Amino acid sequence: MRTIAADVTYLVPPKEALLFNLRSSDTLLYFDREVKRRRAEEANLWNEPQDVSHTERDDDRELYNLLQKRARTRRGSEGYRRLSFDISAHRQVRKDVKDRWRVLLEDMGFHKEADLLLTVTSNTSYKSLRNPTEARRLLSMLAEESSIFEHQHIPAERYLFVLDRLIVLDIGTEFVSIARRFYPAETMESSEKDIEVPATAVLVSPAYEALEDGVEKDEEEGVLDEDNFLVNLLE
Repeated sequence: MRTIAADVTYLVPPKEALLFNLRSSDTLLYFDREVKRRRAEEANLWNEPQDVSHTERDDDRELYNLLQKRARTRRGSEGYRRLSFDISAHRQVRKDVKDRWRVLLEDMGFHKEADLLLTVTSNTSYKSLRNPTEARRLLSMLAEESSIFEHQHIPAERYLFVLDRLIVLDIGTEFVSIARRFYPAETMESSEKDIEVPATAVLVSPAYEALEDGVEKDEEEGVLDEDNFLVNLLE
């Protein structure tokens, strides 16, 4: 016949079960944080992924400050909407750059592997670089001889890791060559050619100037009216 004490002992979980539950809870919290971190990194595309404070680069610090400020702003307010607009603008610039890289990789035949090659997170270590010197040289070349980074004077450090992977695949130099063709650098000489140098000044009579003023007003009114995966790849 079972006693009450035995029933109570049976209902109390053993110490091992409690430890297991605690470990499981910690594991779930860890993975939940990791998922949120990865989503944030994918959304913000930090230029310097190793900088977890997001303060080393001016553009990363600006975006981070906007995110922090919005977090302290009442959701749905006008201030919140303005901050969201600014954050979206920063993110879009970074996404446009990443999309350029994806277009080139897919053009080179890496349709399925493009996303893996472009994935860089804060867990990506500089120690993993196989050819850091050559990757740095190609990154500088891309920044100087192409417009793939738009108007960024300092190229995003995250693409150093991407170039290193391409070098391992023996396509780093080819990628830079294609980038220069697809996204040629916008030099001062080409922009100056579009500017027409005015001819020598000609004196015009006051009557003719008055007539021109009337024509210009009509034209202005008309205008207003129209308003580890690398291994898998190598295998």
